[in-house]
Amino acid sequence: MPHWLALPLAALIGYGLDRWLGEPRRYHPLVGFGRLAGLLEKALRPAPGLVPPRALRLFGAIAWCAAVLPWVLLAAWLHATPWLGVVSDGLLLYFALGARSLGEHARAVAVPLAAGDLAAARTRVGYIVSRETGALDATGVAKACVESVLENGNDGVFGALFWFAVLGGPGALLFRLANTLDAMWGYRNDRFRYFGWAAARLDDLLNWLPARLTALTYAAQGQARQALACWRAQAPAWDSPNAGPVMAAGAGALGLTLGGAATYEGREEMRPPLGRGRPPAAPDILRATRLVEGGLGLWLTLLVALPPLTALALFLLRKATHA
Repeated sequence: MPHWLALPLAALIGYGLDRWLGEPRRYHPLVGFGRLAGLLEKALRPAPGLVPPRALRLFGAIAWCAAVLPWVLLAAWLHATPWLGVVSDGLLLYFALGARSLGEHARAVAVPLAAGDLAAARTRVGYIVSRETGALDATGVAKACVESVLENGNDGVFGALFWFAVLGGPGALLFRLANTLDAMWGYRNDRFRYFGWAAARLDDLLNWLPARLTALTYAAQGQARQALACWRAQAPAWDSPNAGPVMAAGAGALGLTLGGAATYEGREEMRPPLGRGRPPAAPDILRATRLVEGGLGLWLTLLVALPPLTALALFLLRKATHA
């Protein structure tokens, strides 16, 4: 099957499965991958004080390679197999894509929050954020959820689509597994400051360009000038080099103010402001999901239409050259 047909077909398979099935409720592959990562950490992370920090970084890099590369190489072999490659690429994109799940989690917060059930909204937003949610007011719940939707639009949707467009199913798998290891090992605490260094840096590297394309996608669907201004002025102050542009542009596009105080493990942190405008409310959660869904439609259209259009243009150019 020609590449210009295989990639769009696999993209439609992956997107269709995500819309139809959503995230697996049982036997999720990432659960097994997380267990494997835990075993590799136990086997390869030396006890504190036994080796210097530079060696801990090396052990962490070896663990990352052992966790990720065998699966990516297997995916690459399947990708190169005629016909089977299309099916495997579609399944891998479905595995990496979390668009339906993101929308479901967001609506599970927005609906009770809009109905005045603050306790239920706090519980549901706690499923998708790492901050403490038990004492959040309605504005705090809405802010936490909007921030999560905007950031996970990159991590769970556009980043996977970008690497799928570049490398097919193996690229989507590489991105999803790297993102998962960053979520497990990419902490700046005593346990992972050095061992998780490779996981954090590799995730930053894989996310660098997709995050900026995500920021542009958000800006294009809202208050574009304000979104770009917020990105330029506010993103450098954010802790993450990739979440900053995504969330600043998304907040600016929506005309909202995000950031500010948040409590993690009993300690309040004052985060830089993001965006410009009023604080978010329950309806803004659905506005944020529409920003992601609209961008997904745009990216999918380009991913499906560009390869055959490019092939047609090259064919017509060759015909004209030999006429």
